[in-house]
Amino acid sequence: MDRFTEGQFDIVVIGAGHAGSEAALAAARLGLKTAVLTLNLDSIAFMACNPSIGGTAKGHLVREIDALGGEMAVNADKTALQIRMLNEGKGEAVQCLRCQCDKNAYHREMKRTLENCENLDILQGEAAEILVDGGKVSGVLTTYGGVLVCKAVIVATGVYLNAETVTGSFRQKSGPSGFAPADELTSNLIKLGFKVRRFKTGTPARLDGRTVDFGKCEIQPGEEGVPAFSFLHESAPVNSKPCYLTYTNANTHSIILDNLDRSPLYNGEIKSTGPRYCPSIETKVVRFSDKERHQIFLEPEGADTNEVYVQGMSSSMPHDVQKEMYRSVKGLENSKIMRYAYAIEYDCIDSLDLLPTLEFKKVKGLYTAGQINGTSGYEEAAAQGLVAGINAAFALLGKQPLVLGRDEAYIGVLIDDLVTKGTEEPYRMMTSRAEFSTELRQDTADFRLTPKIMGTPLFTEERGRIYFMRKCWYDDVLKKLDLKVDRAACEEFLKARSLRGNAGGLTYADLIRRGAALNDITRFFGILNDAPEEIKKSAEATIKYEGYSKKIRARIEKQKKLEEKKLPEDIDYSKIGGLRLEAREKLERVRPLTIGQAERISGVNPADITVLMVWLATRKSV
Repeated sequence: MDRFTEGQFDIVVIGAGHAGSEAALAAARLGLKTAVLTLNLDSIAFMACNPSIGGTAKGHLVREIDALGGEMAVNADKTALQIRMLNEGKGEAVQCLRCQCDKNAYHREMKRTLENCENLDILQGEAAEILVDGGKVSGVLTTYGGVLVCKAVIVATGVYLNAETVTGSFRQKSGPSGFAPADELTSNLIKLGFKVRRFKTGTPARLDGRTVDFGKCEIQPGEEGVPAFSFLHESAPVNSKPCYLTYTNANTHSIILDNLDRSPLYNGEIKSTGPRYCPSIETKVVRFSDKERHQIFLEPEGADTNEVYVQGMSSSMPHDVQKEMYRSVKGLENSKIMRYAYAIEYDCIDSLDLLPTLEFKKVKGLYTAGQINGTSGYEEAAAQGLVAGINAAFALLGKQPLVLGRDEAYIGVLIDDLVTKGTEEPYRMMTSRAEFSTELRQDTADFRLTPKIMGTPLFTEERGRIYFMRKCWYDDVLKKLDLKVDRAACEEFLKARSLRGNAGGLTYADLIRRGAALNDITRFFGILNDAPEEIKKSAEATIKYEGYSKKIRARIEKQKKLEEKKLPEDIDYSKIGGLRLEAREKLERVRPLTIGQAERISGVNPADITVLMVWLATRKSV
């Protein structure tokens, strides 16, 4: 194959899904000449599965992406069909936004954003090889012989590497929704030193909405009065389409169980590892045999289509079984399938091969982001893409990398889990993974993270104006809530609400600590009338969590001290006496950068950490 120079760039991004789009935009916006190479321009930011953004923990990621200058939240707001706040009956730390997006509009808007971004070229083609010279990235070779000369590469190939879709006994080489797979790159990644494994995910059928009896289902409307995803937007998008809820039943379960021998998941056809937290309907019926029914959400795919996404009913059953199975559900008795459900198997890497910057340990300038790192979900992918794009650019600009702590962001938890603990199944972000979740509320994402991009082009004039305005409001509200309440008025307020305690010397914040709602306080005392509603809610949550926060900050400070204890890059764990064999193997595999990171490795116990700290102290004293 004859080679030719396709172009010369600073950074090349392979893949233009949710990870690749964020990576390319971040690098280009930071002033680096960037190219994004994608198999098909029609698959840019394509929502291969659920046409939604956000949800539990994922909503936190989206707001953090926005706070760091990413695009996902902006695009979600532009293309939302409905938006809701989840977990409102629970604490503010786990409340999160979720919006149903117009699938085609989301793709079009992100494609338009990429096309009009300065410093960014878009090229349709397939990567065959990442070129390396002297241990450093030097370019990308395409299947047609073009060489994209560059100094850094971000691999964001999603589920396309050696992808195969499986339905019943039928298997074909294909990416999601009939897009072509990427068959050339895996062998090159192995040659470069990556450990490659096989994961699996799936998607449900899409139904013709005209054949669904929505009257038999429970309507799930959007919610008014919630904030937008992006801090740049003053109000949430208009709710234009509802979702619906229905359930499987005994008949549905019987159809599935009677045909398990035809399910690729149970007859041995599929051997790869699937997502535990988003199982197929076959798995749910088998694993939770005591449940009489499972929730099924019917969600619109867009404003310009009748297609309905059947959330909660992904499957790899043969088409004839699928048809019977879906029609057994209430409201779907006469439904027509427009796209059948399928499972998809694909290659991904072992994320323990990565540094916390998402750079590959064995090749300088080579980064990976998204589902190739073993994660699932658009939000997890976009978060990694943004960080990889920023770090690739910062490395070339001579800046310190962006490495977020577990106490700073859900993005920090996500990446630290990947590079320290690894994952043996498609990884999904959950609030329970974050030990400092009360400090990582979605409403404070900009206060926590936007200062990290100050002084860079990601901190635009508009973002700066909105950030400082919100911060000024927030600080002002907290200051006013710390003022003393008139004793007589306070006594009247407490008595009317049956709140106990002395009324003398109390502040408005003290009333919140006693259980009073801020909205009730503002109405009764006539304060904070001009403050934005979201800012008041943030301040109220901060006061309510104050007691927890003091305890958590003490834990954070202790953890930071461990993070400050750096481990030598050339450390030979086999020569450190006192370490258990398992600990030596795990430490050698992960190669932690700090004592703090070593402490979080599965299989390394407190005694091993003590041995490491003694060794480190002894080494420094020599």
